[in-house]
Amino acid sequence: MKQEEIKAVIYDMDGVLIDSEPLWKIAMEKVFKEQGCDLKKKDFEQTVGLRLDEVINYWYDRKPWEGVGPKEVLNLILEEMVQLIKAHGSCLPGVRESLTFFKEQGMKLALATSSYQVLIDAVLEVLEIGDYFDLTHSAEKERFGKPHPDVYLHTAQEIGVKPINCLVIEDSLNGVIAGKAARMTVVCIPEKTHEPDPRLILADVRREDLNELIATWK
Repeated sequence: MKQEEIKAVIYDMDGVLIDSEPLWKIAMEKVFKEQGCDLKKKDFEQTVGLRLDEVINYWYDRKPWEGVGPKEVLNLILEEMVQLIKAHGSCLPGVRESLTFFKEQGMKLALATSSYQVLIDAVLEVLEIGDYFDLTHSAEKERFGKPHPDVYLHTAQEIGVKPINCLVIEDSLNGVIAGKAARMTVVCIPEKTHEPDPRLILADVRREDLNELIATWK
């Protein structure tokens, strides 16, 4: 990683800024069960990093349910997630430290996530870190979510930094693929509640948390 070439740092949100993966599993298991679709928390590891509508369509194709449609299920999961974030949301190790560090280095800071804007707003409010970011961008505005690179490419375009000068911080395989496909340098901080995925070796750098990232940056 040629640090002198990095002009912007783009954070993923879930599993990078906030320990929300366990919350996602709680919300999805509850809502799917209410529709008669008996999925377990372990099942959702198959769809980590995908946009929520893509997760719902994935399971609807494999275990279709009757009653409310995918759009209604999406809204129910979002409502459940907002409540869980407000009740249990907290920063992962090194979040504020890394944001302060990169800001002091003169980097532009952005957030690019598969999560919907309503969840971005909830997370930034609960964690009180919204002022750090020059831009936040949700893949709900894109035709495709991760692993497609558009969410990262459009974020770089909006902040006026070339993709090759952007550092992406990700936790999931789909996110790593999206960052690499966008021709960005990718740091992977694997989400701790999932089984280690050997394919995360695709990332340029691997760190245990954001504190380790900034310690090794120095």
